[in-house]
This record gives sequence, structure tokens and C-alpha cells, in this order.
Amino acid sequence: MTNRPTNANTGASSDTSKMQQQTQGADTRRALLKDIRVKWDKFTEVELSGLKNNDDLVRYVIAKYGLDKAQAQRDVDQLRAGRNV
Repeated sequence: MTNRPTNANTGASSDTSKMQQQTQGADTRRALLKDIRVKWDKFTEVELSGLKNNDDLVRYVIAKYGLDKAQAQRDVDQLRAGRNV
């Protein structure tokens, strides 16, 4: 029996993979926020950065544009479907 680790690279590759996933997630979020900003230009940067989920976006669209909930939900769903998210 030796004191050598059996696979010394496992932690490093796992960390790299995790960082790549985080970067991809951040890139996807930035692209989605850009699309939201283009479609609904009444949103401020603060409002966009505070979005946590689709429900938040639907509520903001209702408040800013006076749409009913069903229409706002359809518009949000359509935007996300166009992004294949």
C-alpha cells in the first residue's frame, strides 16, 4: 500500500467543469436579459438584474405594459421558446 492518491486530477477536472457550467449559465442569462430588454424596453437595469424567475418577469410585464396575466405569460413563454431555454 502506498500514500499516493489514486486519481489526483479528479478534483481539478470537476472544478473546471463546474466553472464552465457557471460561465455558460451566466452567458445564457445575459443573452436572455438582452432579449428581454429588446422586447420590453421599459425595464430598467435594476429591474432586469432583480429577476429571479419567469413569474417575476410575468409580473413585471403585467405592471409595465398593462397586459392581462394570460397574455403576459404567453409573451414570456414565446420569448423563452425563441431562445430554446
